[in-house]
Amino acid sequence: MNTVWAIAFVVILELIRKKDFYVLFVLTALITLVMGTVNFFNDDNIVRYLKEICLLLIWISSLVISISTAARQVPAEKENRTIFPLLAKPVTRAQLLLGKFLGCWLACGLALVLFYVFFGAVAASREHAWPVAHYFQALVLHWAALAVIIALTLAGSIVLAAPSSTVTITFVVVAGILYLGGHLDKVALRTGGVAGVALHVIYFVIPHLELFANVRDLIIHNWPLVPWLVWFGALLYAAVYAAIFLLIAWLLFRRKALNI
Repeated sequence: MNTVWAIAFVVILELIRKKDFYVLFVLTALITLVMGTVNFFNDDNIVRYLKEICLLLIWISSLVISISTAARQVPAEKENRTIFPLLAKPVTRAQLLLGKFLGCWLACGLALVLFYVFFGAVAASREHAWPVAHYFQALVLHWAALAVIIALTLAGSIVLAAPSSTVTITFVVVAGILYLGGHLDKVALRTGGVAGVALHVIYFVIPHLELFANVRDLIIHNWPLVPWLVWFGALLYAAVYAAIFLLIAWLLFRRKALNI
């Protein structure tokens, strides 16, 4: 386990040295602050629009950070030829993948904390309230969704040759799930036939990440907390899918020739 944590720590340091997070954070902060200074039609509920924009930017930024970071982990080790001394330590391929996943996930967690603290400060400046429990639920569910996305990206990086291909395809898949995943069952009922059956299968197989993204509405509209039992169930749901994608990544990686 010490080996896994050592690999994870290196990944976290890599993200800290990269400019991606800092650029996205500054852009999110600037856009949010500019929007916060605008008073549309003297609407007293402008804070809702402000929170919606800020949370959307946080989700987009977190997707960029998580997918781009996870996509380059294994390919970079192979390209730099550092994977051979790593596996000769000895470090098993399972430990390497688990360390990469843990490092990406923890690094994204640190980034999310900063994003949500900034969001809370901006929202509190307009609403004069700090619903910590709501932010906690949203942040942890957001982090759980990123665990699924990072595991999926790692699996894709084993199959695809270039990190750019992994990033592009993963973005398309995740965006499709977020915006269309919840409607596939309705489309399947209308389509019917073999295509309808295929859509039904896809609907029940894919991880429904839109459920985690929809938690933003609780903060935007100041709705009551998610029941804690349901909240824990959502975390378990994400953990199962993350484990499945990690298992797929390991099965692919253990058969992968490293000299290619």
